[in-house]
Amino acid sequence: MDPVIIVGAGPVGLALSLALAAQGVPSVVLDEGSGKDEPRPARSVVLRADMAAMVERLGCTTLRDEGVRWVGWRGMRRRQVVRHLTLDLGLGGTEEWSEDPDAPSAPAAPLHIPQHALARGLRDAIARQKLIRLVTEARLDTIEQDRDGVVAHTRGPSGTWWRGSHLVGCDGARSTVRKLLGIRFPGRTAVERHAVAALRTELPWPGEALLHRQPPWRGAADEIAARPLPDGVWRIDWLLPPRGDLVTPDALVARIRETLAGWCDGVTPPYELIDTGVHTLHHRLARRWRVDRVLLAGDAAHLLGAVGTQGLDEGLRDVDNLAWKLAHTWHHGASERLLDSYQSERRAAVAHRLRGADQSLPVLRGGGGLRTYLPGATRGHDALLTDGHVGRGPLGAPPAYPHSPLAPPYTEGRAPVGTPEGAPVEDVRVTAPDGTTVRLRDRLGQGRLLVLLVAPGTGVWDRRHWRGAGVMPRLEEAVAALPAKAEVLVTEAYPGAPAHAVLLVRPDGHLVAAFSGVRPEELYAAADAARGGSPTDGTDADTGTAVETGTGTGKNAGPTAGMTAGTTAGVSTGSDRTADMR
Repeated sequence: MDPVIIVGAGPVGLALSLALAAQGVPSVVLDEGSGKDEPRPARSVVLRADMAAMVERLGCTTLRDEGVRWVGWRGMRRRQVVRHLTLDLGLGGTEEWSEDPDAPSAPAAPLHIPQHALARGLRDAIARQKLIRLVTEARLDTIEQDRDGVVAHTRGPSGTWWRGSHLVGCDGARSTVRKLLGIRFPGRTAVERHAVAALRTELPWPGEALLHRQPPWRGAADEIAARPLPDGVWRIDWLLPPRGDLVTPDALVARIRETLAGWCDGVTPPYELIDTGVHTLHHRLARRWRVDRVLLAGDAAHLLGAVGTQGLDEGLRDVDNLAWKLAHTWHHGASERLLDSYQSERRAAVAHRLRGADQSLPVLRGGGGLRTYLPGATRGHDALLTDGHVGRGPLGAPPAYPHSPLAPPYTEGRAPVGTPEGAPVEDVRVTAPDGTTVRLRDRLGQGRLLVLLVAPGTGVWDRRHWRGAGVMPRLEEAVAALPAKAEVLVTEAYPGAPAHAVLLVRPDGHLVAAFSGVRPEELYAAADAARGGSPTDGTDADTGTAVETGTGTGKNAGPTAGMTAGTTAGVSTGSDRTADMR
């Protein structure tokens, strides 16, 4: 089988290649640039706890060394602190929980890191991988598809034809892949503009992120955000008027001095200005994310970022969703439903996020009519913004896929648990097959289903005793018969789950279904639905083994498979060079 071609070597494309390699799938990454990322501290990204954990699983070490997890969140309006949260510095795992659904809990701390440091960490991880080939100065100009794969042509020193099983466009907002496919990219331009500065100084709330609305000093922006980075560096963002003038260096320095003085009792503390910029936010959503064997991910598929939403975080969620589906297809073939579910799930989730942000903007930025003056409205606005920034609520919470085409039909043996079907599971402690105790999140991203048994008391017994007792033998027999590779895990307890409940979890950590006890037939049907049904595309339906098509070099081909120059007859997807973010 030929490798997967990934166009674009930003964080999304690099992460996708690593996620595929973790599941035994080779890829070739086509980088239009030189492979070097210019250090820009003012260009930083915020990752929710679960996506930061995913990136660390991929082997990126810079998150720990060059990123910062916020210890708290502080919301201010005028001169008052209106909201202050202490954040969970763990990875969002559930150590304890309350039966009371209204019990307060600390949000998991987001991670803040310069984008160049994230990209460098991903490139370092790729350098240790044998299944990934990174090609620099390779500019895509042609895509062709046939029944068995994709061919792409690049210009530059390495200009040639590249053969792949699939192609994923991770090539940013002005995606060449999207234009060659003729996919429209409607939405809104310049939704918000921010002046940005990275500077080293001391602020009164070390390690906390701040959102200050309507600061009291003259000439201040309507909204200012401050986010900590390592070594005493802060990224500060000033919301600019929609049609404001250009931000001159003198004007930016004046903003810095006024802001620091406003936060530090009227005295501007010493500071070192490191980097500056202007960040313009757009809201756009591609009409289609899949055309046969070509798919879109990251900024090529969507742009968002206003009122706390995080564009790169959503791009990494694309990776988390797509990688296991592509890997299953590459190894076993798949029904069309499996790859179609990527667009169905992720496009709907991002559309929901965009819709929430667009509906909130008129109220949050003024022009909200009478609602602005209703009692409690301002507090509600502050809560909405806080939730968006810390990863809660409609603007920030991890997405769920309740209407996924991979959802199994309802059966009588289902057991309600604290996690709705289609939502991310809790990161509880589990016992793995080798007897070690790990977090559930540590077992994700390996291309297999997880079957979680809730068995109170197992923690006090030696594993060799309970492994062959109770329902375990029957469960392991049922799991061995599943139509997709799966792993059995055991936990002492799970929120809202009765004893002996069995949870089926997708490779990306979303709950497929939960059952009251071991129900082999229902478990099999749910696993079959989660993999998209029986393989029908180039596979033997009985064995699930890839069938040689004559164009690849076999299922276990190395990273150079299908990478030779040549010509291929196929159906061109067409070229729309005039289309640009339509």
